[in-house]
Amino acid sequence: MTRDMTTNRRALLQTLAAGGAWAALPSASFAQSAGDMPMAQLMQPSPLPDLWVGSKDAPVTMIEYASMTCPHCAHFHNETWPELKKTYIDTGKVRFVLREFPFDPLATAGFMLARCAGDAQREAVVELLFAQQPKWAFTDKPLEGLQSVIRQTGMTQQTFESCLRDKALYDNVNAVRDRGAKEFKVDSTPTFFINGKKVNGSIPLAEFAKIIDPLIKG
Repeated sequence: MTRDMTTNRRALLQTLAAGGAWAALPSASFAQSAGDMPMAQLMQPSPLPDLWVGSKDAPVTMIEYASMTCPHCAHFHNETWPELKKTYIDTGKVRFVLREFPFDPLATAGFMLARCAGDAQREAVVELLFAQQPKWAFTDKPLEGLQSVIRQTGMTQQTFESCLRDKALYDNVNAVRDRGAKEFKVDSTPTFFINGKKVNGSIPLAEFAKIIDPLIKG
């Protein structure tokens, strides 16, 4: 293991020892909140390119700010996302993007590895990390757990280590978070913007439908 990897591992373990990545998360609310944003502002170029899912001509644009170590985010992606995608995204009604909002170094590492997998594979890696979150995010040896999960994607050890040493990528992932916090007042995850309407929390699909359906019909 390289010196950089050892340093990163020590920092991650110190974070977990201080109370765990999940303990640092603000409490999620489950209702539409103040802080709606103009779409033109939300759509300004990000420090990292947005990787959209769905039709560019969809009447509804949905942006999620998430942290890879956030249990609420995992709940959304594991429980709500499959049906949301089937009902709204695959049918051309909603275009969706997830933006990085890591609350801790381990979440940053997860997002970095998803980006290093390549644009075409990023969504699949994100979904894998959320699906297996307990195996790497909440363990005594988080980097080993993360490496074990990422190995399932075919990523080599060399790519894994070089990705986590990529300072520019590290800075850009955190720049996406900082911009979300500063410009869009994101302070908990998941936070969604649906055609500019701000919604906090992993709400049920029926609650998303109450917001999305009028925008489609309108």
